[in-house]
Amino acid sequence: MISFESKSVLVTGGSRGIGKGIALRFAELGAARVAIGYLRNDRAAEETAAELAALGAEPVLLRGNIGDPEKAAALVAEAGPLDVVVSNAATGVIRPLLELEEKHWDWTVNGNARALLTLARHAAPSMPDGSAIVAISSLGSVRVLADYAVVGVSKAALEALVRYLAVELAPQGIRVNAVSAGLVETGALDYFEKRDEMLAFYRGRTPAGATAAIKMLPGTTFDTDELRIPASTAVEITADNTDGFHSFAVFESQDAAESGEDPIAETEACSAPCKKTVEVTLAAGEHFFRCAVHPTQMTGTLTAE
Repeated sequence: MISFESKSVLVTGGSRGIGKGIALRFAELGAARVAIGYLRNDRAAEETAAELAALGAEPVLLRGNIGDPEKAAALVAEAGPLDVVVSNAATGVIRPLLELEEKHWDWTVNGNARALLTLARHAAPSMPDGSAIVAISSLGSVRVLADYAVVGVSKAALEALVRYLAVELAPQGIRVNAVSAGLVETGALDYFEKRDEMLAFYRGRTPAGATAAIKMLPGTTFDTDELRIPASTAVEITADNTDGFHSFAVFESQDAAESGEDPIAETEACSAPCKKTVEVTLAAGEHFFRCAVHPTQMTGTLTAE
């Protein structure tokens, strides 16, 4: 199991949704101090702080708009020495491209892309060897999504910035990665007029309604038929079963699976609705995953690198 014992973490946008899930996971894995940045919802921040404390972490609440460079710099200063920075806070205007105004562009790009640069500039100089900066992106960076133009552009800029930061900070021993998880059902979807259609579409693209979620040290990338994880790292794989009878299994190779060899790891099978989790540590190389109950479903490559 991964441990963040004695580590100090900052998660922007950490009071709700994906950010809250990330913050709580760090606490579950032993982080000593978890700072969460948030914009204005004090109640949500206080509730998250209580949950962090219950998990044994010292919560630090940092209120402010990280799209403002001065406030973002102050937030890093208040957070203190950091081992991990997760730039998760996101904002944007959901409108057709030609209905956008310059102020919408500035607000979105500053909050989603420039904020990472500001956080890195102020946090990196004091981050120790082996620390990490992680940015949360979205599929809109590489795909055209309805009314998502300025957010998608800001996420594409974010990913470009991650690549440059990764190279420039490597000599300090600081890893920089971006994570794009696909469609995640949180309150943020309420801002999309076609929320229900989006959820139905992506569920329909998932065989039998079953999905697999990878929960681990930030740095994972996920695609529809390919998973990438760090080698020799404990990873929790959760089979989220919505409407069938499924079990998620990982094999040494596709040949091993097809020849009837036992899987390296396999979640417990269950009837919907349910979630089952298994932990696995893989050696470097390409592995194979599929549904153990329905072998033709949920298949793909799991690469440990």
